[in-house]
Amino acid sequence: MAIVADKVRHLDVLIDRIVGLEPGSTQDAEHDQQETGLLTAVSQPPSPRADELLRIARTLSTASRSGTFLPPSRIKQLLQDSVLATEKELAEQGEVGVESQYERDIEWLLVAKATVQTYGILMNTFFDQIMPLSDEIWYWDDVLSSYLKSCLYATQIAPARAWSRAKEIYDVVCEQIRNIHLQQQSEVEAAQTGESLSEGMSQKWSQFYSIVRQSMAETSVSNLRRKVLSPVDLCRAEARRKRAELQKLRETIAAALGILVDEGLAFDRKAEEDKGLESRLMVADSTLADSIALMHAILTNSVETNEPLSVFEDSVFNDARNVRGAFSTTDSSKPKASFVAERLIQILDHSLLQHKTAIAKHVSENGRPSRVVRYWLPALALLVSSPTILYVLVKRRDSIIDWIQNLGVTVRDFWFNWVIEPIRKVIGTIRHDANGEIAIMSRDSLKADRESLERMVVEFTLDNPSVAVGSPNVTDLQIADIRAKVREGDVTPILKAYEKGLRRPLVGAVSGDLVRSLLIQVQKTKVDLEVAISGIDSLLKSQELLFGFVGLAPGVVVSVGIVQYLRTVFGSRKGLRRGEKVRRIVRVLRNMDRILAAGATNPKGGLKYKDRGLLLCEAHVLRELATEVLPGDVQREFLEDLEDLTSAKNVVLEEKALQRIRWAYAEWLGKK
Repeated sequence: MAIVADKVRHLDVLIDRIVGLEPGSTQDAEHDQQETGLLTAVSQPPSPRADELLRIARTLSTASRSGTFLPPSRIKQLLQDSVLATEKELAEQGEVGVESQYERDIEWLLVAKATVQTYGILMNTFFDQIMPLSDEIWYWDDVLSSYLKSCLYATQIAPARAWSRAKEIYDVVCEQIRNIHLQQQSEVEAAQTGESLSEGMSQKWSQFYSIVRQSMAETSVSNLRRKVLSPVDLCRAEARRKRAELQKLRETIAAALGILVDEGLAFDRKAEEDKGLESRLMVADSTLADSIALMHAILTNSVETNEPLSVFEDSVFNDARNVRGAFSTTDSSKPKASFVAERLIQILDHSLLQHKTAIAKHVSENGRPSRVVRYWLPALALLVSSPTILYVLVKRRDSIIDWIQNLGVTVRDFWFNWVIEPIRKVIGTIRHDANGEIAIMSRDSLKADRESLERMVVEFTLDNPSVAVGSPNVTDLQIADIRAKVREGDVTPILKAYEKGLRRPLVGAVSGDLVRSLLIQVQKTKVDLEVAISGIDSLLKSQELLFGFVGLAPGVVVSVGIVQYLRTVFGSRKGLRRGEKVRRIVRVLRNMDRILAAGATNPKGGLKYKDRGLLLCEAHVLRELATEVLPGDVQREFLEDLEDLTSAKNVVLEEKALQRIRWAYAEWLGKK
């Protein structure tokens, strides 16, 4: 998790700065060189064991700096490989003086790196446990939201309740039979009476039935609520009880997380600013011992949900003080690295595993029922109706195959005819492909008709010059002028002949001049129509690319819609739409505002441990969602504001940071 990784990286750098290994603190390290020679020892390890300890510490530090966490088994193995020695073992080996002190300092450095890794593992564990609890609590809220859903839940768990009831009666019957059998063994002489075998068997069966009736009556009396409440009311009461248990568990883990964040590895500023290495290491060693004791106490007490949170917090700090006292010997109050490392191994090997097992068991007992319990009814309905479904499938086998084949053909034809082919036409239009041009008429049709009209008018003029031009002869210049006017649509010679023929229609019809002029005007009308169509054709050609995209649009829209629908149906939660992510962010901001507004505060003005843990969980969810919505250049400022929100230990400052996040990033967090 990003928040945990950032916290671990910060602590790792802080520890290096305290011991003088951070590049920014070289001046302090040179100052300490005069006292202990630590800088020289770091560059030239005085012994193979010190070199091995530094290698293990470097392994732990590399994992912390990269934001990853080693498995608990790996950390435990590294601690065991270090073979931390006590003062007694050092004295027996004769390793005293500066070298012994230096190795002790390196041992504490190794323990510090391992503690930081364990600290990150615990934070991750608490986050992973709190987040699913919200879904489990929401399930019980949904069951209790309506009587119909409660009835459905009662139906789902009816077989399990019947089995539990039958098992309870069976246990009581077995206990009663066992008691009667012991009583009969003590009365052996009574069995030697003159009764027949059949009478003895009849008496035993009647006795058995009376035991069963008595056991059922006893169990019913012991659970009077079953007589007073209906099955649905009993299920609602059970749902309320489980929801309350999960809420208590969630608050307890949140309080544990708040204690761990606020009190764990809380290095005093004095440990960082002090110029003396020995004093800095002393403060750091004490803080590490306190933090490890606190982690052990948290894991030990966090599974107890029956006590109030105040009792839980007191128990954690009391146990931490007791564990902390075991780290020091009787002649010195300074903690021993070997004792601390041993406790750290115990946390990784036993306490953490027991904590996870206990929490998982508690959630299993009070969480939502298993999938078998929730879906046995539809599964049973499917099983009962499966013969009918199979019969229908077999009987309509040919029809179903035809439907599937027709569906495939339809999809294929749609893809090629409405997507691929329009794309080809658009590409042809862009490349000015002659085969892809839009046209209403053929390309040379107008040219041929216009030339034919010119020839008709010229020939008519030559045959009737007196009517066309008013002279017996027609010059070449006049013919060229007539051709030019015909191209512009002027057929005056024909109209003059037509007007003259109308004066004596019968003579004109017999001579043929009237009919001829009329047919030439028909050709003129045809040419005018083709000119109009040619204009429309030119307009279509100028918008050919637009028409190509219009033809492509339906296929593309339908294809994109189908793909989006399939992504919505079969996609994972990571494929949530932007609007859904923004809505979730708004809900997270609302939850954070409620925590800050309704949360209890301590005497220093900060949130209580429970509210502190819940706020961190909401901040983690907010960071995961916001990084997918915010642009890359804005994420850095957002992370700074979120850090101000999670690191401030004053409610007023946290409220201001939350308000800043709301108005500063409303452009992205408020749009859907």
